[in-house]
Amino acid sequence: MTDITYFYKPGPSNTAATLSLAEKRARKLSIDTVLIASSSGKTALKALKTFKKGTLTCVTHSTGFEGKDIQEMSPGRRAALEKAGCRVLTCQHALGGVNRAVRRKLNTYQVDELIAYTLRTMGQGFKVCLEIALMAADAGFVSTKREVMCIGGTGTGCDTAVVLTPANAQDFFDLRIHEIVCKPRL
Repeated sequence: MTDITYFYKPGPSNTAATLSLAEKRARKLSIDTVLIASSSGKTALKALKTFKKGTLTCVTHSTGFEGKDIQEMSPGRRAALEKAGCRVLTCQHALGGVNRAVRRKLNTYQVDELIAYTLRTMGQGFKVCLEIALMAADAGFVSTKREVMCIGGTGTGCDTAVVLTPANAQDFFDLRIHEIVCKPRL
């Protein structure tokens, strides 16, 4: 049995603790694949200092998330992450792609966003962890047969770490959550 760490509030103040807890648990479980959500790349740079071994993949917001043609991660930051050995994945959000366009145009929610809202009942970072696992599996960055450490957050920084086995988006219900390492108490 393992303990879950609960933070008193969500947000970036939990970043250092989240990274430390996730690294220790990943090492104990011999997990060498880590996914981290980072729209600007700042949190991924911090993760590079914590995770010395294994494969670190930064999953960014899709281009256009903040506005037409806007990519929140600068080319220089992306290059720095890749030079340091971190893979960077930018692609459509698994729980907010074309269906989000339907909501915006027709003012009606679709299944993927209903799933996202449901997952947020466990916290924004929890939803993010599952979503980046789907995105990375769809891009071929992770295996759907091996456990990974997923790290997400609420706004900026990170506050949630989950051990899971990813699935492709079309096989969403095959995704398996094995452990919650830490999360904010809601």
